[in-house]
Amino acid sequence: MTIRIAALSAWHVHADEYARQVNRHAGAQIAVVWDDDAARGRSWAEKLGVPFVAELGQILADPSIDGVLVCSSTRSHPEVMVAAASAGKHIFTEKVLAITLAEAERIAAAVRTAGVRFAISMPHRCNANNRYAHQAIARGLLGRLASFRFRNSHNGATGGWLPAHFLDPVPSGGGAMIDLGCHGMYLAAWLFGMPERVTSVFTKRSGVAVDDLGISVLGYADGRIASNETGFVTFATPCSLELAGDLGCLVIGGPDQSVRLRSKQLDDGGKGWHTITDLPPALPHPVDQWLDAIAGTGTIHFGLSEALELSALMDAAYASWRSGAGAVVQLVRR
Repeated sequence: MTIRIAALSAWHVHADEYARQVNRHAGAQIAVVWDDDAARGRSWAEKLGVPFVAELGQILADPSIDGVLVCSSTRSHPEVMVAAASAGKHIFTEKVLAITLAEAERIAAAVRTAGVRFAISMPHRCNANNRYAHQAIARGLLGRLASFRFRNSHNGATGGWLPAHFLDPVPSGGGAMIDLGCHGMYLAAWLFGMPERVTSVFTKRSGVAVDDLGISVLGYADGRIASNETGFVTFATPCSLELAGDLGCLVIGGPDQSVRLRSKQLDDGGKGWHTITDLPPALPHPVDQWLDAIAGTGTIHFGLSEALELSALMDAAYASWRSGAGAVVQLVRR
């Protein structure tokens, strides 16, 4: 049986990618499109070769629709996802789950009550390089951890290729940090755990209404520090991750996206750098994880708990920026 998915809005810049991923899956297809912008929705539906339906409730009431692909504005997520969960539809969402932790917890409660399959887009947790980082920590190759540094930036604002609505603080809830900065936040939570505090410095370099360059520093109870840098204003900036402890350092990234390790735990006692090529297998694309879980043939590796952690970190990051001080990370109710 084919899993029929409703594509809910082309607001997000990755909507096309996710729709293609659904249609590439052997057991699934995009069956219908909804968008709160009717012109955008009709155009996307025509591109996908499926009907456009202007009323979300009509789609959610359709028993032939198994799940929803949520790429609507971040501001709309609570309304859209609570309605979808209440209608018994499985949910895949672009990050973040919601702008605030309170809104995210409202969505999570609806998902849990409905018992539907839920997944969020966290692609950097799928790639082999970062999965090796997780293994290196677990094997003690870095020793007592001290620092995490992540940078992920592009020139979407200065290059003019991000749509104007994406740089509007009302629907988006923020700028570079709440979008591209998500990757560093969820990696920090996965590799280092949840911090006590977040301190942020954001700027607006390109004249847009949202933060387009920023860094958030996560402080931990045991003295560890994680820094997450992002932006929409830099050209040819390679994604990079650095993890350091008292016994080793792992560097992932650069133009060649290589993985390099120097560790006192290796046979050479830490005398030199090693390029790591024996990497764990990558996980399936987050959309495929979700569809396989719906079909009963696969596992979702990051779901509600991870989505809530991400919203908690973003809530604190923007609270810090607004206040000009560090912000305490709210506890996530499990």
